[in-house]
Amino acid sequence: MQIKLFKQQFIESLSTLYDLSEAEQMFFIALDEIEGKSRIDLIMNPELQTQQQERWQSVLRDLIQEKPIQYIFSRAYFYGMTFEVNQYTLIPRSETEELVEWIINSVAQDRQVSILDIGTGSGCIGITLASELPKAKVTLMDVSKQALDTAKANAIRNGVSVQTILQDVLALDRLEGQYDIIVSNPPYVRNLEKVEIRKNVLDYEPHLALFVKDEDPLIFYRKIAQLANDNLVKSGMLFYEINQYLGPETVDLFNSLQFEQIELRKDMVGNDRMIKAVKY
Repeated sequence: MQIKLFKQQFIESLSTLYDLSEAEQMFFIALDEIEGKSRIDLIMNPELQTQQQERWQSVLRDLIQEKPIQYIFSRAYFYGMTFEVNQYTLIPRSETEELVEWIINSVAQDRQVSILDIGTGSGCIGITLASELPKAKVTLMDVSKQALDTAKANAIRNGVSVQTILQDVLALDRLEGQYDIIVSNPPYVRNLEKVEIRKNVLDYEPHLALFVKDEDPLIFYRKIAQLANDNLVKSGMLFYEINQYLGPETVDLFNSLQFEQIELRKDMVGNDRMIKAVKY
């Protein structure tokens, strides 16, 4: 079967779920994964044939069920790097790249810093920081053994050295060691917000990493900030990705604790998305 003909079928089959650009992007991801070919290859050879029709159809069936394409192929791209993802890890998102960029720009490249990434999931934040800040000592923490195993594999895949801690941060009274930077993208979606979540997230991404109880949505932010009071060095920095609806509440939380220079930033689409605070 000619791939260009299947491309039409592929995009038409997804037209009720995704816009044209999303469907085309998924097609070219699948083209790379299944055929090892690129958009340019298809342009240069419009008669390109496939012997992988069953695989294509299987991928298309999964996409129609709104399974994220990153889970279909068990990989996602973040900050120019490749990460394994699975049912135990969230799919890295572009707004998290903005948080990582902020951290990188806040640290001198030649400075030796100790960084703790709490709730690391796939490891995309900590591993990227380890790659971009060669003198950084990075530790990854997660409550899920499966997620932490994935993060370890991703560190090896991307050629960086990290330490890991299997731990529920909410059960800690104190962290081990001192850190220059603590960063976290913790669960922050309230259960009341589930109605806004698309099926491809709600049905496939790990709820453990997504949701918090409506009555205490800042539980992870408060706990990590309290731990940071003892385990951040003086002038150490705390970075979070946050719930877009709770920006002012998160700022108020830091104002009530031992932090200064609190800065709330919006993401590329204008939502409150990340916050930085400095220890007194």
